[in-house]
Amino acid sequence: MEIETLEWLQTTDGGRLLVHAAQAWADHPGDPVRVASVVRRLEPDAEKAAAATTQAQLREKGVAKLGEAARLMFFTPDALEQATRTRVAEHRAARLAAAVPGGSVIDLGCGIGGDLIAFARAGLIAAGIERDPVRAAMAQANLTALALPGAVQAGDATTVDPSGFDAAFADPARRGGRGRVFDVEGWTPPWPWVLDLLSRRSLVKVAPGIGHDLVPAGVEAEWVSDGGEVKEAVLWSPDLSTTDRRATVIGERGLATLTEEDAPSPGEPGADVRAVGAFLYEPDGAVIRAGLVTAVAAGVDGGLVDPHIAYVTSDASFRTPFARSYRVVEHLPYREKQLKAALHERGIGRLTIKKRGVQVVPEELRKRLALRGDNEATLVLTRAAGQGTALLVEPF
Repeated sequence: MEIETLEWLQTTDGGRLLVHAAQAWADHPGDPVRVASVVRRLEPDAEKAAAATTQAQLREKGVAKLGEAARLMFFTPDALEQATRTRVAEHRAARLAAAVPGGSVIDLGCGIGGDLIAFARAGLIAAGIERDPVRAAMAQANLTALALPGAVQAGDATTVDPSGFDAAFADPARRGGRGRVFDVEGWTPPWPWVLDLLSRRSLVKVAPGIGHDLVPAGVEAEWVSDGGEVKEAVLWSPDLSTTDRRATVIGERGLATLTEEDAPSPGEPGADVRAVGAFLYEPDGAVIRAGLVTAVAAGVDGGLVDPHIAYVTSDASFRTPFARSYRVVEHLPYREKQLKAALHERGIGRLTIKKRGVQVVPEELRKRLALRGDNEATLVLTRAAGQGTALLVEPF
C-alpha cells in the first residue's frame, strides 16, 4: 500500500469504504473474489478498492490477536503476523509503567505500533521510530484511530540516541528471506546493538528459544506464555530487572509469575527425582524455557520424574497456573506390542498421545496401535528415572 492510499483511507470517504468492505466480509466470509466485486461497485478506483478490501480482511483476522481494537487499525499482512498479542503487550507495558510511572518510552522499530498502543494505554508517553515509511505512517494512524497520544517518525532506529527517554524498547527483526533467523548475529538490528541498548534502561523482546548463556549478567530474562503457548522472551536491563529468570503465564483467569527465587536449592523439596505418584504435572512452556520446573515441583509438594525431563509428579492434587494437571489412572506396558494389547483390552478408540524425552512420533504410533473402541484416553510416554514409561492419565 502507498502512503497516499493510507492517507485517503483515513478520510471520510475512505472510512465509509472501509465500513462497506467490512460488511462485505461479514456477508461473504471466505469469498475474497465476491467481496472485492462488492467493494468495486462502490469504489471504481482499483487501488483504493483493493486497499479497503485487504484492510477489512486483515482487521477481521486481527481481532483474535488484538481484540476489538483491530477493527479500527491498519495493517500489512506480515506486520499483523508479527504483532504482539494484546494481553502480552499490555503485561509488558504495565510492568514498565510500574517501573517508570508517567515516564516516557521510545519504541526503536515500532512497526505498525502495536506495542506503542500498549505503552500509551498504560499511561506512558510513547514515541516510535520505524525504518519502513508505510509502517511508520500506519503506526501513527493506529494511535490516531484509537484516540491515543504518541508520535511516530520514519527513520533508522540504530541512529537514535534514546537517552532523552526514561526507557527504550526494541523488538529486533528475526525473519529473513528464508524465514526465521535463529542466530542472534543475523537479527536486525544485530546482537551487538542489542547488548549496547541493554547497558541503558531498556527492555528488548527476543526469541523464546534464546539461550540462557546469551543473557548478560544483571539482565533479567522473562519468558511469557499466553493461553498455554510461549509467545516471547523479554530482556530487562539491570536497572529494570528484579530477578535473573522469570516465567509469566497469562491465562483466562489472569496472570501468574514464577521467579528464580521460587526454585528450591538442591536437596530441598521439589528438587529431587521421585517415583511417579498419583498425579502428573506438565509445566507451562514459559516455565520450562525459564528453567523453573523445580519451582513447580516444590509448589505441588512433588518432585521430578527424571532429572532431564520436564514432568513433575506428586501424591497431592493441585490446580496450578504453571502446569497442566493429570491424575495417573494406571501404568501401562511401555513396549509397543504389550501397550497395543492393553489399549485394546480397555476399548480405547480415541487416544491423545503426549511424549517427552522419548523417540516417538505420536501420529505414526497411533496408526500402528490400530485403536478401536468407544473409550477416549490420554497416554503419556516419557522417561521416569531413566526408564521408558507409559502412563494412562486423565486431565483435571
